[in-house]
Amino acid sequence: MILAIDIGNTNIVLGVFKDETLIANFRLATDHFKTTDEYASIIMLLMEKNNIDIKGVRGVIISSVVPSLIYTFSKLCRKYINSEPIVVGPGVKTGVKIHIDNPREVGADRIVNAAAAINKYGAPVIVVDFGTATTFDVVDKNSCYVGGLICPGIKLSIKALHTGTAKLPEVEIEKPDRVVGTNTIRSIQSGIYYGYLSMVDGIIEKIIDELGCDIKNLSVITTGGLGSIFVRESKYLKVYEPNLTLEGLRIIYEKNC
Repeated sequence: MILAIDIGNTNIVLGVFKDETLIANFRLATDHFKTTDEYASIIMLLMEKNNIDIKGVRGVIISSVVPSLIYTFSKLCRKYINSEPIVVGPGVKTGVKIHIDNPREVGADRIVNAAAAINKYGAPVIVVDFGTATTFDVVDKNSCYVGGLICPGIKLSIKALHTGTAKLPEVEIEKPDRVVGTNTIRSIQSGIYYGYLSMVDGIIEKIIDELGCDIKNLSVITTGGLGSIFVRESKYLKVYEPNLTLEGLRIIYEKNC
């Protein structure tokens, strides 16, 4: 079995693969203050409840946008799994050719998503990830990662709206029945939902223009916790892959073993 760990700013997602099949996945809150032993106890308990023997894990791969937690989880792998993890970064084979100004700047999770998307859907492909930030990652027809966009995430936007105003409440994220809200909560929900929907479709249209390709030959993949709520309404978001990053980690692990 392979353990894939994606450390994000808000959540840590773990997936256990048996061969190419994801047999279990878990989501933890990212906590900079938890120790190696605290994370290990939670992970081992979750694996036990899913009837997974941690001794059966033969390898681990990690992607992280939180540098301080790379050491924590690397130590966890050595101490509790007896395995030296592969940490996605410079020197690790990803199968993705990176054509941007400074390849070291791009987040590991974005390259992992690109690797999974290319493997599963080919190129050109756009990956829209609704995480702490909403990111767009672009792979051209030659399978080269050519860059993308980083926008404030939906939850960040809601929090900023709430903390930056005197009377606006923090609302749940959901699709309103109509665009024009008839009360404050519905008005905020509509602004967030339809605002992001229009932003996403508008950005994708501009990316398509820059790539100079036909939408019929382009795949647009959605991932991230909030991606599913936009799939039905969007003009371009038709495929939702909740485990895209975990799949990408498995693919990269195999390339490096």
